[in-house]
Formats: sequence, C-alpha cells, structure tokens
Amino acid sequence: MALINTEIKPFSATAYKDGKFVDITDADVKGKWAVFFFYPADFTFVCPTELEDLADNYETFKQLGVEIFAVSTDTHFSHKAWHDTSPAIGKIKFYMVGDQSGNITNNFDVMRPGVGLADRGTFVVDPDGVIQVMEITSEGVGRNAAELLRKIKAAQYVRNHPGEVCPAKWEEGEKTLAPSLDLVGKI
Repeated sequence: MALINTEIKPFSATAYKDGKFVDITDADVKGKWAVFFFYPADFTFVCPTELEDLADNYETFKQLGVEIFAVSTDTHFSHKAWHDTSPAIGKIKFYMVGDQSGNITNNFDVMRPGVGLADRGTFVVDPDGVIQVMEITSEGVGRNAAELLRKIKAAQYVRNHPGEVCPAKWEEGEKTLAPSLDLVGKI
C-alpha cells in the first residue's frame, strides 16, 4: 500500500450534498486540497461520531481551502436517508459519496477483501491530485478531526515552503526544520 506521493486514479460517482444528488469525478478534486474520508457503512456506531466531528470542524477545513469527500460503499440514496434521520449526520455539509461499485474504495486500496466495506482510511490530496497524507485505522478506532487539521496545515506548509519540514507535534506558527548535513545526528 504505497500510495503516498501518487496521483489519485480517475473516478466518477454520485454524492449527496446540500440536499441534492451531484455527480463528481476526479477532475472536481484537482486544483484544491481534498480529504477522502472512507468509513465502513451508514447507520453504524463509530462512523457517525467521526462524521459529526468532521461536520463540527467543516468551516475550519473550508478556511484552509480543503473539501471533504466522505466515502462508503453505500448508495447516495442511503446517505440521504441517514442524513435525514440522524441528528449527527444531519449536520454534514460536505460530500457524502456513494461508492457501491467499490471503484473509489479500491483505487485507494481500502476495500476489505470479500466484505464489500471500506476500512477507516483518511487521505489528504494536494491540488495536483497527489496523496500527501494517509492514515488507516482498525474497525473500532475512531479518528480525530483536530489531528487531521494539524496534518493538513503541515502538508500545506511544506508545499508552500520548499526545503523545510515539520517536526513531530508541529503546530502552525512553530519552528520548522531545514534538512541539511549540519542537522545529522544533532536532533
């Protein structure tokens, strides 16, 4: 699963967003930062807590120029039904992508073989369509929007400041590093 620094593969799907069904493709992702947030299924247990956390932080993602694409192998019709019946999911303003064919889930290599469900996979894609951050967690481990935002800020910083890198636990405004021979063995 060596997807870091690879370009996302072509896809097309229907999503539920802002009370409508909309068709999306990989072309809609190019030119902006994006998060592909894979989760196993609608109407489950950990998934709504993660999606609500993203929804509660969506404005901050937007301020960073990031669009969110929540993806499961459910249909866009199921996404609408869940959105209409769950207070947590009803907060969502980002794309809820139906991937019943499994094409997108397989493209990102998070399809559980023989199960038809996605693993909990998070991918940060830069404006060139290249994967810069990825995280895969097991079924029972929920993700954290605040940590995802920190990673996005770091990825954006590194993109905008060639020759600099962000050390562990880096937060926006903190010191970065400029890798060189002078630093070898001194950190």
